[in-house]
Amino acid sequence: AYMSRRMLEEGRVFIQAESELGAINMVLGASASGVRTMTTSSSPGISLMQEALSYMAGDELPCVVANIARGGPGLGNIAGAQSDYFQATKGGGHGDYNLIVIAPASVQEMIDFTFTAFDVADKYRTPVIILADGYLGQMMEPARIEKKEILQVKKNWALTGARGRKPNVINSMYLGEGVLEKHNKKLQEKFQRTKKELCLVEEISVSDAEIILIAYGTVSRICKNVVKTLRAKKIKAGLIRPITLWPFPVETIKKNISRAKFFLVVEMSTGQMVEDVRLAVEGKAPVYFYGRTGGGIPEEERIIDLIETEYRSLPT
Repeated sequence: AYMSRRMLEEGRVFIQAESELGAINMVLGASASGVRTMTTSSSPGISLMQEALSYMAGDELPCVVANIARGGPGLGNIAGAQSDYFQATKGGGHGDYNLIVIAPASVQEMIDFTFTAFDVADKYRTPVIILADGYLGQMMEPARIEKKEILQVKKNWALTGARGRKPNVINSMYLGEGVLEKHNKKLQEKFQRTKKELCLVEEISVSDAEIILIAYGTVSRICKNVVKTLRAKKIKAGLIRPITLWPFPVETIKKNISRAKFFLVVEMSTGQMVEDVRLAVEGKAPVYFYGRTGGGIPEEERIIDLIETEYRSLPT
């Protein structure tokens, strides 16, 4: 309701699409013309968008897609969940590609990271996923919406009419021998560059931490309180909160392995991000997991219990 009114006030365009399939293909077309464009849905609707997102990754078209993730699989429920992590961070559709994924943890961050997402999408010519959850989507918090400077990117590739120049062609079909492989190598070079240049992460009380929690989004807020409680009990706990889920903050985790007695990954899923954490840790420290699924929320007391039990069993 807010966007439908506000976009008109700003002289911009708001379209109520007939379906998620229609919406994401409208996004593709609008992006091809060089304008900034976004859409939003929740889990099952995002699944319907995967074919077009693969096309946009192949076409190198920037856009922003917000997924206010809910419980699944199937129709599930409308409670918050983090079980769309694999879909968001591993591509989601067909083909070899990655999308940039940003995970807010508050209403203010949902606003701020939307600005960030548009800039990043334009810079790298790629779709960007804002991966939130149903709890954030239904949350009310004070927030400020301020005008920000827009990153100016020349879009020489856009379909803006061919008067006075050679026509632009946006395409992801390459049938000639070796042509698609060459295009895929170009995309992979961009993805590798993105990994080197873009990594957003928050570290809380990590510098001397022996017990390191890793969580994102809504769950990271719970884990911040866990860290405070454990610190009050003289247990050196810290929190690594990935903000970009792709690229994943591998180096931030690696630099803390030697000091960590163990890592605990907390998610609203049966365990998805934990796989990326285990890959980053490379077996050099124990990695434990606690999760709730189907709209369940990890309880602060249960997390503290698990950590204290494991902490007491450590050799002195």
